[in-house]
Amino acid sequence: MNETMAGLLQALILVLTFAVVGRSLMSWFPNAQQSPVGRFLFVVTEPILAPLRRIVPRLGMFDLTPTVAILILIALSYVVAASV
Repeated sequence: MNETMAGLLQALILVLTFAVVGRSLMSWFPNAQQSPVGRFLFVVTEPILAPLRRIVPRLGMFDLTPTVAILILIALSYVVAASV
């Protein structure tokens, strides 16, 4: 993989990581989820989070799926960096 492609992929992974964090923070504010930004974050992050929800169990009221998604995205970023 060339450096340009790896850099673009790492940038995409970083943007997705921030999107997951943003969506997690917006979950604390119910009205924020109905905003255009909230709907955009939902559309962008749901393909990542939905499959993980079937695997990761909930701990009471806590959904650890975003945490697992962020850890996977960070690991993926390291894999991309190592492949250059």
